[in-house]
Amino acid sequence: MCGIVGYVGERQACPVIIKGLHRLEYRGYDSAGVAIVHPDGVIDIHKCKGKVSGLEAFLAGKDSSGTIGIGHTRWATHGEPNDINAHPHFSRSGEIALIHNGIIENFRVLRDALRTNGFTFRSSTDSEVLVNLIEYVRESGKCSLEEAVRVALKQVVGAYAIAIVEKGNTSRIIAARKSSPMAIGIGDGEYFLSSDAASIIDYTQDFVYLKDNEVAVIEKGKPLHIMNLDGKDSKVAVQKLKMSISQLEKGGFDHFMLKEIYEQPETLEDCVRGRVIPDSKEIVLSGVLNNKEKFLKARRIIFVACGTSWHASLIGEHLIENMCRIPVEVEYASEFRYRNPILYPDDIVIAVSQSGETADTLAAVDLARKAGAFIYGICNVVGSSIPRATDSGTYIHVGPEIGVASTKAFTGQVTVMTMLALLVGRLRGTIEEGYYHRVAQAILELPATIREALNTAEPVSALARTFTYAHNFIYLGRGYNYPTALEGALKLKEISYIHAEGLPAAEMKHGPIALIDSEMPTVAIATLDKTYEKTLSNIEEIKARGGKIIAIVSKGDDLVRRSADYCIEVPSTVECLMPLVSVIPLQLLAYYIATYKGRNVDQPRNLAKSVTVE
Repeated sequence: MCGIVGYVGERQACPVIIKGLHRLEYRGYDSAGVAIVHPDGVIDIHKCKGKVSGLEAFLAGKDSSGTIGIGHTRWATHGEPNDINAHPHFSRSGEIALIHNGIIENFRVLRDALRTNGFTFRSSTDSEVLVNLIEYVRESGKCSLEEAVRVALKQVVGAYAIAIVEKGNTSRIIAARKSSPMAIGIGDGEYFLSSDAASIIDYTQDFVYLKDNEVAVIEKGKPLHIMNLDGKDSKVAVQKLKMSISQLEKGGFDHFMLKEIYEQPETLEDCVRGRVIPDSKEIVLSGVLNNKEKFLKARRIIFVACGTSWHASLIGEHLIENMCRIPVEVEYASEFRYRNPILYPDDIVIAVSQSGETADTLAAVDLARKAGAFIYGICNVVGSSIPRATDSGTYIHVGPEIGVASTKAFTGQVTVMTMLALLVGRLRGTIEEGYYHRVAQAILELPATIREALNTAEPVSALARTFTYAHNFIYLGRGYNYPTALEGALKLKEISYIHAEGLPAAEMKHGPIALIDSEMPTVAIATLDKTYEKTLSNIEEIKARGGKIIAIVSKGDDLVRRSADYCIEVPSTVECLMPLVSVIPLQLLAYYIATYKGRNVDQPRNLAKSVTVE
């Protein structure tokens, strides 16, 4: 959500910033803007509602020269999307310009206090309150800008990543963060700033990630200076980010989402490589092996996650309870953080997030840490906040996911959970050795299995044309595939804006079956597993009431065809990995329906890729 890009060096700042903002468009936004400090020290702000391309057009013919600047894409929190609420924001005097990701929860109290001191506000945003608070502290305390930033942020309740430039200073940006990501790229005599390092990977692979409550003074020609809010110096730890530019491009596909669906055979190879040894079938997850006693003695495992990661965690619950015989709970992070959950020192809390920056999941991690639980992270983005906040963990290594609707992250998360369950089950002696080897071999074969599942694209595309008319969908699954049904329904909602509901198939007759008629399509996951016969009965119940049925079936199975209106065949694998196979046609179905309806697949309305606010 929201995006920050900044630059200070010898280059013209505006082209660097605009290119970076384009790279951040996948995160979701409604307006964009830049603040450029000209060579004479004057700050110009240019901003407008709409896309970055609109900002580029707005800048055409304007003087945007200057080697220092900050830029922003906004996802509205306080105040509607418009030119005034867009970032950057000036302070009252016009001396300071600020961009801000996050939410200032006590902005009303701060705004009222500032008004009593003569401040007025142009926008409806909490961010304008923050920049004026900083100015008030500087004026009243007669202190430096960096000191004013530190003092002001101590009065702030909420989340923030901010970047600030000031009139008359053509060589310095001040940045700070709390619960919202901020990376500083280090070049040759220049610095780059971004809320996502991938947006500036063209220029450098050396990054410093700010920690919570840290302030950075980024000045051309000087070493990077980082301090905490008390002014105590922090260590500058440079990390190397290994990423290719091609990972951030569409590679000939119409949309990033389609590219990422088709990347899944390769991303699962990357996810598994070095973790399942082909000859011995040994599983090597250092995050587990280095904390073996924690997993051997675990009283309970609790997953905390949101959205697609929550669906993956529901599959993780099945995997761990079946293979490890450890009780598992799956919690929405947004609910967990506001309960008073009972946690024990021998509990393991597994935080699952693609971005590693999900605000609710980060807050759940903090709560679990204070309760003394052991915290394990499953994330995609290297160096993100959740991996840094957890005791141990595993990266899924599926590469940058640009499409807002998650696809390859889901399959990567479930694959990591399967490897974790196998390893812990073997360590605990709760898994039969023959079954262990069958599942480990099936994991090694996953890339080939997923490639075969992608052959469903053509029939799914044809099927999608038939169902673009639908206003509602029901998705059904049982066992391991009930969470897959939830995930299929979520994908359709996210990108086509068609209402969809995922249900355990047996729950249909406990109320939802009242919805069934000829206008209500039902997607039933009916692959060969231990609940197959029961699922067939549920399909018959829908058919008897005139429902249209799209069935996802195992290759070669003809029995379901007698009742289903449409069948999509997928290859078979071991039952616990079938969600990874059956989800492929569901991802494709959502994609093709959305494209036939003319939706913006990669940037669906109202959504953001990385949800860094509540």
